[in-house]
Amino acid sequence: MPPDVVAVLGAGGTMGSSMARNIARSGIELVAWNRSREKAESLAGDGAQICTTAAEAAAEADVILTMLADADAVLATMQGPTGALATARPDAIWIQCSTIGERGTERCIELAHKHRVGFLDAPVLGTKQPAQEGTLVVMASGPAELRARAQPVFDAISRRTMWVGEQAGAGTQLKLVTNTWIVAVVEGVAEAIALAEGLGLSGEQFFEAIDGGPLDMPYLQLKGRAIIERDFEPTFALKHAGKDARLAEESAARCGLDLPALEAIAKRMQEAVPAHGDKDLSATFLTSAPD
Repeated sequence: MPPDVVAVLGAGGTMGSSMARNIARSGIELVAWNRSREKAESLAGDGAQICTTAAEAAAEADVILTMLADADAVLATMQGPTGALATARPDAIWIQCSTIGERGTERCIELAHKHRVGFLDAPVLGTKQPAQEGTLVVMASGPAELRARAQPVFDAISRRTMWVGEQAGAGTQLKLVTNTWIVAVVEGVAEAIALAEGLGLSGEQFFEAIDGGPLDMPYLQLKGRAIIERDFEPTFALKHAGKDARLAEESAARCGLDLPALEAIAKRMQEAVPAHGDKDLSATFLTSAPD
């Protein structure tokens, strides 16, 4: 049975707004909150109730879904007199979809336990277009008894749900692994095109060389062509990619791993944030080859 009411907190962001809209369009009653209320107002056209505080949004919700920028934003939204946990029902489930790393997830687990609400760690794989189309991949972890109640929400926002484990936090770990691959691909294609252009060749010649072979892949093509066209309209902002690379680096250190490529990419993306943080992560190219 789908939940009667879902509260989406962070419903005005690039990802949160699309996820909220798809939940509403699936037939589930939606209440929505965003720190900048005007960014969530368009959801009213899909039947959503727009709330002034997170506490107001959570008061009648069966499921509370957070999709915010980082761990501090998630925790600030859930705590305090106007936070969601101030009014959350004792049988509510908190689905945490933001990418906040292992330490952030551990803090959320502790907070959920303190307030006696169910908790699922469920970061998503995908950016702006998959979020709009409801074709994200959910990487969920948490108690098996919560799955049936959460699944209709996941079905509304995704094409596939991976249940990574019954211990909340495993989903976040897998998200860090996938993000490590994402930033490696983007930094790799950015530097390849920078070298091609520096040598007087073209990015198109690079793509022609790898076309149809084992070195080719759709995501490389997508980000590489954005670089060639200097189209850095964000689908995944560089500032968020840099944050995610740093979180993956932190997890590597916790495991005692030496991952020098990840360390270098995290540093490189952080260097680009002051000038290009609101652009797409492919704008890391501009640090190697400024126009």
